[in-house]
Amino acid sequence: MAATRLVLEPRRTRGVSAVIQQAAFAMSHNTFGHLFRITTWGESHGPAIGCVVDGCPPGIALEAQEIQAFLDKRRPGQSRFVTQRREPDAVKILSGVFNNEAGQQVTTGAPIALEIENVDQRSKDYGDIAMKYRPGHADYTYDAKYAIRDYRGGGRSSARETASRVAAGAVARKVIAGVRIRGALVQMGPHAIDRANWDWDEVGNNPFFCPDAKAAAAWETYLDNVRKDGSSVGAIVEVIAEGVPAGWGAPLYGKLDQDLASAMMSINAVKGVEIGAGMAAAVLTGEENADEMRMGNDGKPRFLSNNAGGILGGISTGQPIVCRFAVKPTSSILTPRKTVDRNGSNTEVVTKGRHDPCVGIRAVPVGEAMMAIVLADHFLRHRGQCGA
Repeated sequence: MAATRLVLEPRRTRGVSAVIQQAAFAMSHNTFGHLFRITTWGESHGPAIGCVVDGCPPGIALEAQEIQAFLDKRRPGQSRFVTQRREPDAVKILSGVFNNEAGQQVTTGAPIALEIENVDQRSKDYGDIAMKYRPGHADYTYDAKYAIRDYRGGGRSSARETASRVAAGAVARKVIAGVRIRGALVQMGPHAIDRANWDWDEVGNNPFFCPDAKAAAAWETYLDNVRKDGSSVGAIVEVIAEGVPAGWGAPLYGKLDQDLASAMMSINAVKGVEIGAGMAAAVLTGEENADEMRMGNDGKPRFLSNNAGGILGGISTGQPIVCRFAVKPTSSILTPRKTVDRNGSNTEVVTKGRHDPCVGIRAVPVGEAMMAIVLADHFLRHRGQCGA
């Protein structure tokens, strides 16, 4: 008996033109944002990836090296704890900038096109999974939706796409220059940091973006064992934005925390997002959860705690905005896993190649970038509605 083919073939509709028929099955939703808007493009093993940033105000100084500084934080191959794919991630600004009268390169208000070449593809590593679906990955769902998939590193579903977001986030930071955005890895697998040891200066002193020196040292041994076993582990990332004034965000369907949740959930492998106390708010009493207020010496309200994570009613309070997200273990592992293939047969799959044993590590600069993109968008939306 012939094996059952699992792929859902595009259904042909009688009387619909070929153009409309083809468009009905095109991949959409590659754009994020409203006034400050990014569109990413490219695949993991294609010639290049990149993005188009639309809505950036004119007159903002912008050089490629400013973007490069953030891409270097995310760049693969910087330690034994991340993928050994050797990508320089050198960014090129293709449009949207010009020299002003002072000879400084500034944004023109036109779309800013950014390109990052892929130079270290090893597509042959993925030949064994061309017909197999990796459990926990998007292989099956992409095939079911589009009836075709790029199996080379996952194509469009690869975390390689996040380099484009980091580049766009660098532009966003220029729009909200008074806001400071920092991220950290606060948990790896079951091992969380001791928040009493939190030191932002430590984040750059270890390969994990960890603010706790003791935790970072313990993580080295833990992740070495995970890596040597050919397995992977999840993590929790925390991103904090300071300097956001009260008033950004809009009820009811343009809430700042709503858009932050959407932004963070759009990052590859993210399975949960929380703002402020987040899930822990469920175990608090009303007295414990309420962020009490007193009038400060500057004539502005002062909060005595920040369970709300800097957002109330979808609008920023002026406190630090705190967002955390959970990243699942990468599904590309050496341990054989039960699966099926495109022909409907039961089989097993082992994923070879160069993969992050903890993809949450390099998700830290990605989370920072998405925070910046959301805040830049809300800054422009607030200015457009309220004029300040």
